Amino acid sequence: MNQSFSNSTGMKNYNQEDIIVGLDIGTTKICVLVGRKNEHNKFEILGIGKANSTGVSRGMVSNVNQTVEAIIQATQQAEQNSGIAIDKVFVGIAGQHIKSMHHRHAITIGNTDEVISQKDLQRMFNDVHRLKMQPGERIIHALPQEFTVDGEMGNNQPIGMFGHRLEANFHIITGQISAAQNIERCIHQAGLKMSGMVLEPIASSASVLSMEDKEAGVCLVDIGGGTTDVAIFYDGIIRHTAVIPLEEM
Repeated sequence: MNQSFSNSTGMKNYNQEDIIVGLDIGTTKICVLVGRKNEHNKFEILGIGKANSTGVSRGMVSNVNQTVEAIIQATQQAEQNSGIAIDKVFVGIAGQHIKSMHHRHAITIGNTDEVISQKDLQRMFNDVHRLKMQPGERIIHALPQEFTVDGEMGNNQPIGMFGHRLEANFHIITGQISAAQNIERCIHQAGLKMSGMVLEPIASSASVLSMEDKEAGVCLVDIGGGTTDVAIFYDGIIRHTAVIPLEEM
């Protein structure tokens, strides 16, 4: 992240690239977490901030002004606790508008005398992100599950292999464009920039699940105030995601 720190303001001096800030816009509370990558390549928490959320319903922004105020409050608290000046955040997205689907895509490798490269994978990912969605929807994540090289299935890392036809199964997560735009608007009005957007059960799984968990098979369930997030893994591959809204009585 590109941030500047100054001792004169009481802010701590850390390597700018090591600082990561996460923002969770929930139905009942808004949380900001500041962390850094240490010398052992592990993340340590430097500070957190939270505020009551009154402008979010079932994971979706319903009142921009109230959400902006809560983001500012949580951010200021996180800055005080961590000693870090925050100007960019990674934000989680959830809500009942989230959908998932599976898609199989294939590309042809132009030169069969060369091995499959990262450039070929990037071309495949770019193709998938250009798929036409329903009106008003956009792709949030296109996660590869497994690759097939010239008909040989079960390949998780095709880079470096010779092949003429590369295929892959993708787990595609989509959401409403307007929901994402409302989140971005709130972040910008709070004086912040958005480094990226990630589906909340994907972020949660990266935090609490080990590779052994994902290999053996696991269902992560995150019960929130307005939605319950689900992510299912097996053989180290994400198999299903869902965001289930809480039904009002």
